[in-house]
Amino acid sequence: MPFGIITATELKAKLDAGAKLRLIDVREPMEYNLARIEGAELRPLGQIQQWATQLPDKNEEIVVYCHHGMRSARACEYLSSQGFTSLRNLTGGIDAWSRQVDPSVPLY
Repeated sequence: MPFGIITATELKAKLDAGAKLRLIDVREPMEYNLARIEGAELRPLGQIQQWATQLPDKNEEIVVYCHHGMRSARACEYLSSQGFTSLRNLTGGIDAWSRQVDPSVPLY
C-alpha cells in the first residue's frame, strides 16, 4: 500500500499535540456542511485532478477522510500516484471520528 492509515483516536492525539498536517475531506459539500472535523479542507474526490495540482508540498503530511474510508482510500491512491509521499487514510472516516472522538459531530 503506497499510503498509511490512521485511526480517529490517533488523529485526535496528533491534532491535540499541535502536529503540522493538512486534513482533507474528500466528501461532497452537502456532507461537509452536515459533519466535519475542525480545520479540514473540503476537496471533493470528483475534482481531485484539479485540486491535487494546487497542493504545494508533495512531502507534507496529509490525512484524508470521507464518510467511512473508501473514497479517501481512492484519493490516497491517486495522490500517491502523483508523487505525494506522506499520506494517511482516516480509518472509518467521519463516522469513526464521531463515534470514537467527538460525539457532537452528527452521524449520518
